[in-house]
Amino acid sequence: MKKDIHPKNYREVVFKDMSNEEIKIVRSAAPAKETIEIEGKEYPLIKMEISSSSHPFYTGKMKFVDSAGRVDKFNQRYKKKTK
Repeated sequence: MKKDIHPKNYREVVFKDMSNEEIKIVRSAAPAKETIEIEGKEYPLIKMEISSSSHPFYTGKMKFVDSAGRVDKFNQRYKKKTK
């Protein structure tokens, strides 16, 4: 194997799904600006809009996850005009 090809900051990171508040602790080198404390230990925090625990394809439930109002903007732009 090649030496020194892995990043130096490979550590445990918390990925948090903001739509259903589910957290997963995995090892990653992804940069994080925030931290979170879980069971007395502090981890870097990466927030996600959607993950496999909230995506309709994986859950089988059709649910709109919209934090920026994109669905409402789309519906207003393309709604049928009725008289």
